[in-house]
Amino acid sequence: MTTAQSVPEVPASDVPEGCWLLDVREPYEWAAGHVPTAHHIPMAQLGHRASEIPRDDTIYVICRSGSRSARVVLALAEAGWQAVNVGGGMQDWAAAGRTMISDSGSAPSGPRPCAFLLMTTA
Repeated sequence: MTTAQSVPEVPASDVPEGCWLLDVREPYEWAAGHVPTAHHIPMAQLGHRASEIPRDDTIYVICRSGSRSARVVLALAEAGWQAVNVGGGMQDWAAAGRTMISDSGSAPSGPRPCAFLLMTTA
């Protein structure tokens, strides 16, 4: 599936096990609940941490609802990565019953609304 802005996208239920999953949410969102195998780089840090993202793999990008991750997918694609947005984000991930953990060890809490951030590149 592709959104109107030509962002490659898959539903959370279709993200392959073992893929390279990039979580671009803020630290407080990550701490509340995240995918155990995800790599956490908040969207605002991508400009100086891009070298941590492999170029030889498809990168699945997730946020709370799919909006921030769609912007990141566009930026990564423009910079030469093969990236796919996880439509519906962690909200749909949780709704699909997919595995989540929290930093506290307690049951993960559902994704909370948060401020929309714009990614800038240097």
